[in-house]
Amino acid sequence: MLVEDIAALFTRGDGSFLFARWSRPIVPLVFGVDDATLRVIKGAIEAVVMLAGHKMAETDVEQGANFMIFFCRDWDELLAVPDLDCMIEGPGPLVARLQAQGANQFRQFRFDADGAIRACFSFVQMDAALAGVPAADLALSLAAQAILLWSDRAFRTMSPLVQTANGAGLRPQIAAIIRAAYDPGLPVATGDKALSLRLLARVGDV
Repeated sequence: MLVEDIAALFTRGDGSFLFARWSRPIVPLVFGVDDATLRVIKGAIEAVVMLAGHKMAETDVEQGANFMIFFCRDWDELLAVPDLDCMIEGPGPLVARLQAQGANQFRQFRFDADGAIRACFSFVQMDAALAGVPAADLALSLAAQAILLWSDRAFRTMSPLVQTANGAGLRPQIAAIIRAAYDPGLPVATGDKALSLRLLARVGDV
């Protein structure tokens, strides 16, 4: 990987560079799936958290859960979620925008005072494009996209996953960046593009 490749993964559509990771343990809560799928999703989250060398917990003392995933078949279903306006700003306009864009996923993050990720709300509409995706693959993708504050353009043309003879897994480059990003010597959040060089030094030859 080149430093430009890493920088692009954290450079937003407006040209700003923004990196953030979790500092508090991750506590997932999943809505809209059966028990078997729930186990698959939590297993994928645990695998990505372990890759990062981070931690999970049973509860967040301030929020209860801090990584919430909502599955629905139609975006309108979100408007019936109790207290959704306490989690995300303007759920009505958001649903209208997602419908207009034909989107099937949306993530919104909250941050601690130091810029570290405080919470992630992930919404997934199981449309025709996602209906045929194995639950394990979708879960791994969701976990990978929530473990860091990637650019809003990072995975528009490239999935964080790659197909192998043994099934889907994280792209080696993405896995290496996740592992490097949780190095204790790096800041939990920064807008300094020079972080790309520090990540490159830790990624190695992938």
